[in-house]
Amino acid sequence: MKKILTLTLILIMCLSIASCGRTTNNTVGSDNNSNIQGQQSSATGKKESKAESADTPGKKENKILVAYFSRTGNTEVIANLIHESVGGDIFKIVTVDPYPTDYNACVEQARKELESNYRPKLATRVENMESYDVIFLGYPNWCGTMPMAVFTFLEEYNFSGKTIIPFCTHEGSGLGNSVRDIARLCPNSTLLDGLAIRGSNVRSAQTQKDVADWLRKIGMAE
Repeated sequence: MKKILTLTLILIMCLSIASCGRTTNNTVGSDNNSNIQGQQSSATGKKESKAESADTPGKKENKILVAYFSRTGNTEVIANLIHESVGGDIFKIVTVDPYPTDYNACVEQARKELESNYRPKLATRVENMESYDVIFLGYPNWCGTMPMAVFTFLEEYNFSGKTIIPFCTHEGSGLGNSVRDIARLCPNSTLLDGLAIRGSNVRSAQTQKDVADWLRKIGMAE
């Protein structure tokens, strides 16, 4: 009788241990599966996010032209600073007949051209002007406005629908009447706020800062 009871107790204990072992294994397996599913879900989420970002169309980037006239090189310095910041293409407006190198002689010729509303012929030309959306237009202030060579430039192309951004070098007269003259010659274009820099200061660190601040202000740089 005692042997039967002893065997019965041993059998009950074995069954109990086996049952505990199975329960423990199932629980661990369940946790592992949960972790794997979580990692897969997280990885899938990242991939979906990247795919959505890749499929999102970007903003249309405007094609930019920096066009300028410069006799002494001062306006060219500003044009290059702008070009380095905004990219695009750069173009120098050059006349067939160069202006005098002597200052007084150049002033006299500029005055006569303005009074007679003369249009000097240009030696350079933009072949694909229609492809540009934004035109930075640079020049020195001559006789209170742009050199007449810039008048010629503006009349040689159709600027309708384009954005024109003027900048000039001067020795005290700022942009003068040039913005008004640009608006008159290009009535169907959009004019943004221009920049005027003293010619004697173009190579200073302050001018670099002024150009950078201006480009941010008009939304052409970050």
